[in-house]
Formats: sequence, structure tokens, C-alpha cells
Amino acid sequence: MIRRRTLAAAALLMPVAAQAQEVGSAQRPLRIGVTAGPQAQVMEKVREIAARDGLALRIVEFQDYIQPNAALAAGDLDANSYQHQPFLDQQVRDRRLPLVSVAKTMIFPIGVYSRRHRRVEDIPQGGRVAIPNDPTNGGRALVLLASHGAIKLRDGADFRATIGDITENPKRLRIVELEAAQLPRVLDEVEAAVINQNYALPAGLNPLRDAIALESGDSPYANIIVVRQVDQQAPWVRRLIAAYHTQEVKDFVQTTFQGAAIPAF
Repeated sequence: MIRRRTLAAAALLMPVAAQAQEVGSAQRPLRIGVTAGPQAQVMEKVREIAARDGLALRIVEFQDYIQPNAALAAGDLDANSYQHQPFLDQQVRDRRLPLVSVAKTMIFPIGVYSRRHRRVEDIPQGGRVAIPNDPTNGGRALVLLASHGAIKLRDGADFRATIGDITENPKRLRIVELEAAQLPRVLDEVEAAVINQNYALPAGLNPLRDAIALESGDSPYANIIVVRQVDQQAPWVRRLIAAYHTQEVKDFVQTTFQGAAIPAF
């Protein structure tokens, strides 16, 4: 009799325990990876809004572009929010990651920065120009430089462009490929650097004030929320998107970043 009552009690408790471990609950917060800086700032606001709906978030910050996808694929995160679609597509192809985009977030126009020059045209012969070393942002940087006449790329070149796609380099600029997070630190050592906004802003660089060239506002590189393929229909995904795609978040982005970040929803 005691055994039957114990088993019955355990059966009654099991749904409660399972519910307590539901993703997004206080006992099991939704783990979302972001890069430090603007992505983290905005996600803090999203966490505040999500909490009103009973969705608990735990924000995990990273210092590079590779680890958030690796951690998500490994199950150490439930979602991440830091990259644009071309970067995800490249990562999925190169690393065979089972990841998928579920929503757009913001556009961060990439910019050219320099401590020495006011225009891209002023970069001297043989000058060193640093760009991100990841495939998509590196190509994006080359396209921006080409749009300002610093180099010329083969016809049809886009974000997938590499240094090998440079067809003309009249000033014999030396293109230096570095990890994106390092670019603000080398500004004193190069003539210019092409820097993503989520690294420019924490380094005290205001793209509207300090960039000598800036991607246009109609950039196709909208950042996205990414989850594992098996989770894309999960209820917590819809709740996370609903918390992000609010007027409150849009107002926060516009007020906080003053045009350096543009809502893409």
C-alpha cells in the first residue's frame, strides 16, 4: 500500500517537475547568446519585456563571431542574436550547423574608421587597411571600400568577395585581415579599418560622427535571431520574437543608438 501511494504521488509530481524545466521558465531560463555591446544592450531590454509575459531569459555574452553558433549547435544555448543572414548561411555551409533564422532584429551599417584621415580618398599609397577576417564581413568591407573608389572588385562581387576578387588597387593598399573584435584596437597602427558597429560602439566610435564612410541605410545585412532547426516551431521562439518585435524595443534602439542601429522589423 505504501509503495502504491508513493508511486501515485510521484506520478502526480512528474508533470509539475516537467513544467518547472520548461524552456523560458524561472527554473530553466531561455539561454540566448549575444556579442558584447549593442546586441547585449538591446537584449537586456528584450529580457525586461519578456519577463512581463513570464518568459525568463539568461543572456550569455561572447567576444567573437564563431562561438555563439558553436554553442547553439552544441545545445549550450537555446538561441543567439548577433549575426546577419549571409554570415549564418556561410557558417551553416562551412560547419554543417543545424541552425535556422527565425526573425530579423536590427541593421548595423558597417563603417570605415581612421585616426589619420577624413575621407577614404585620403588614404595614401601603400597604406594598410584592416578588415574583418570572417568570410561575409570581410567581403562586406571590400564592397564598402570599392563603393568609395579605394579598390575595384570583379563584376558581380558581393559579400562573398575576397582579396582575390580585387581587380584594381590603384594605391596598392595593403589589406590586413584581422578578427573583427581586434579592429578598434589597431586603429592607431593602420591608415583605416572597416569595423562592425557592435565593436565600434563599445570602443567609443560613433558611426555617424567618426566613420569616414558608412554603409547605406538600405543595407541587406539585417541581424537575426537564430535557433536550432528542431526548435524553430517551439512556443518559446514565438514568445521571444513577440518580445523583441515591440514598439518599445524599436524606440529603445532609435533613442539609444541615434541611427547607428536601425530596427529591421
